[in-house]
Amino acid sequence: MEGSDTVENPKTSPKSSSDSESSDSEDEANQKEQLLTLEYELSTNPSNYDAHVQYIKLLRRSGEIEKLREARENMNALFPLSPEMWIEWAKDEASLSNDSNFESVEKLYERGISEYLSIPLWCEYLNYVQEHDPKVRDCSADGISKARNLFERAVTAAALHVSQGPLIWDSYTQFEQAILLTIDPSDVQAKEKQVQRMRSIFHRYLSIPHANLKSTLLAYKAWEVEQGNSLDAESSNVLGISSHVASAYQKAEEMFNARGHLEEQLTKQDVSESERFQHYMGYLDFEKSFGDPARVQILYERAITDFPVSSDLWLHYTRYLDKTLKAGNVVKDVYSRATRSCPWVGELWVRYLLCLERGLASEKEISAAFEKSLKCTFSTLEEYLDLFITRVDGLRRRISSASGDDVLNYSMIRESFQRAADYVSPHMKNTDGLLRLHAYWARLELKLGNDLNAARGVWESLLKSCGSMLEAWQSYIAMEIELDHINEARAIYKRCYSKRFSGTGSEDICHSWLRFEREFGTLEDLNHAEQKVTPRLEELQLFRLQQESKCFTGATDQREQTLKKTTREKRKSGSSAIDDQSPAKRQKHASQNKKLHEKEKAHGVNLTEVNDGEEKKGKVEEQVNDKPMKDTNPTKPRLYTDKCTAFVSNLSITAKDEDLRQFFSDVGGVTAIRILLDKFTGKSRGLAYVDFEDDEHLAAAVAKNKLMLHGKKLSIARSNPKQRKRESFSTTAPGEDANNQSGKHGSSVSKESGENSKGSRAPHVPQSTGRKRDENIQLKGKNTFAVPRNVKPLGWTASKPGTRTEEDEKPKSNDEFRKMFMKS
Repeated sequence: MEGSDTVENPKTSPKSSSDSESSDSEDEANQKEQLLTLEYELSTNPSNYDAHVQYIKLLRRSGEIEKLREARENMNALFPLSPEMWIEWAKDEASLSNDSNFESVEKLYERGISEYLSIPLWCEYLNYVQEHDPKVRDCSADGISKARNLFERAVTAAALHVSQGPLIWDSYTQFEQAILLTIDPSDVQAKEKQVQRMRSIFHRYLSIPHANLKSTLLAYKAWEVEQGNSLDAESSNVLGISSHVASAYQKAEEMFNARGHLEEQLTKQDVSESERFQHYMGYLDFEKSFGDPARVQILYERAITDFPVSSDLWLHYTRYLDKTLKAGNVVKDVYSRATRSCPWVGELWVRYLLCLERGLASEKEISAAFEKSLKCTFSTLEEYLDLFITRVDGLRRRISSASGDDVLNYSMIRESFQRAADYVSPHMKNTDGLLRLHAYWARLELKLGNDLNAARGVWESLLKSCGSMLEAWQSYIAMEIELDHINEARAIYKRCYSKRFSGTGSEDICHSWLRFEREFGTLEDLNHAEQKVTPRLEELQLFRLQQESKCFTGATDQREQTLKKTTREKRKSGSSAIDDQSPAKRQKHASQNKKLHEKEKAHGVNLTEVNDGEEKKGKVEEQVNDKPMKDTNPTKPRLYTDKCTAFVSNLSITAKDEDLRQFFSDVGGVTAIRILLDKFTGKSRGLAYVDFEDDEHLAAAVAKNKLMLHGKKLSIARSNPKQRKRESFSTTAPGEDANNQSGKHGSSVSKESGENSKGSRAPHVPQSTGRKRDENIQLKGKNTFAVPRNVKPLGWTASKPGTRTEEDEKPKSNDEFRKMFMKS
């Protein structure tokens, strides 16, 4: 029956054969189409890792050996291959060749074990050598020596692997046991030597913490029994073995017990990648606490194998090696693998160059690594800039010291700077990074190149692309001043003082020029600078006032629109609520309003006067509150006081509390500093209040009037807000009666309204009358706007306060006017 299942039905056989042939042809066509698609993708984007993997899989399935070999080489030129891919490659090559091609397969294994730590790859390599290397297979002296060296390399690389390390040890002991069996029993000396070799391997095996400690101890006891020693081979205790081996075994067992739970976390299959990564980081912190670099390094290698493209892990690993080993082939090899696994991380390339320099690598090797890094794609331009500067740093150090190569000269530094400027300048205009690059370049042109014109050329090239960058001009000027080239520095000031810079840069460069002339120039130079700078500063001040006015007007308009909209909505909601009421409720509401009006009238309450007072009070409070203050004690808000307070004006808008405190440090006694801020822009208004402990400190502070701070001459005076309040808000002069007060108030209001009507765009500042209302005066009715003012009769003249008499107050009659005119 089983045989009949394999026999084709003659009637269906042709059809089945044709169907299989058609499906095979379709699969082949699809496979060719996929290969063409992947080939095109790799030609346009060679750094596509997944495309490389898929392309190799399809070629391996199709059996195109030459293309497969080429595809693997192309991928490995860009990326390290996974251990599984190395095993597949080596097995494919081994199946296609005989023992004569042994060396080429051996080289593949060597390349594989140099990229990642993989116990299975090591085991495959060891087995291949034992099976296919003729010398090892024949147990010749050279072959045995070669195999032992390979096993020792494997032990060094992977023996500390807690979970998989026993695979290497077991293979090692099995190999030595096979050698022992080949020795002639009559050769007692050779046999005893081999026994001692195996015993030493077992002792090393038992001193290392791993998962198979107990089974290893039992295997060792059984082996000792075979050699004629009396031991309890079935007991897992250490009785009967040497004391030093027992002690090492117990210590290894304690170490494994301390790490057992950490190993279990790593071997769990039902955890996410992020959780496994965190388990590795915790395990690494645990190993670092014991200070054993070998164990820490082997754990890093295990983590890298599981997370080969984790840039954070590579950065942690390389930092640890830089701290512990600093230099050597091990560190250089790790950096080489890191930059191949994560070529997009600029920091890895920068530290790779530093590692090569510390290891005294040749210029050829360093230059090759640098050129390779420039072919990578980084996420930010700052990474490219940092890479160029690191390259220049290395060249500068080696040129300055006599230990550099003979091929090094300053032209290499200049070439590196030029390449960096050409590469990043179009994309980093007006940035601190580009300024740092050119400042470094100009300094080296002076110090190493001894070429002043070249240094000036560096700054001029920067100003062509970043002429609106204030710091570039200031750095150029600073270089000339440092070289004591005063005329050249002055010429640069003349070129840039009229330029427009961001923020307060335009004012700063003008004040900087004046300060420069005071410190380095003659009186004529200072006068000339003031003639140039003063109109420029006035122009800038006018421009800023216009900008602030626009901002204020825009904010006012927006606030008025919001207020109107809110009022309109309230009216709509109120009217709709009244409309929704029934006629009876509306009648009741009207009667209640009538009763309330009669009650207010009986008590002489003037609602208009009350509302007017409240409105003015609110406006005055709003005016005070609209002046933002900066206080050293923000939890305790304070108003302006006249007690030991200095009023500071003409303050630079860049000045901070710390600047004022430093300015008055020689005076001392400062208790609080409040810088007034614009409520719309949030910037300083150039005004400040400074509180002092007593009048003595205040007097000393006022004595510093007209001194400079941040390029501006400060105006410092004793603060007297009560006097300013009387001057600003009061309209009553001494000696005037209530009627005169009323008249003046009326005239001032009309004048103010006239001025506001002329300049409607000027901000309106509410003012208070500054007088108390006379309680004896009663205004009848609700509407008081139509009450006539106390108008002075014709012929009344105002006198100075305190000099008027009763006769001046009397109105003159018509006869008196006639007499006055007749006399004239």
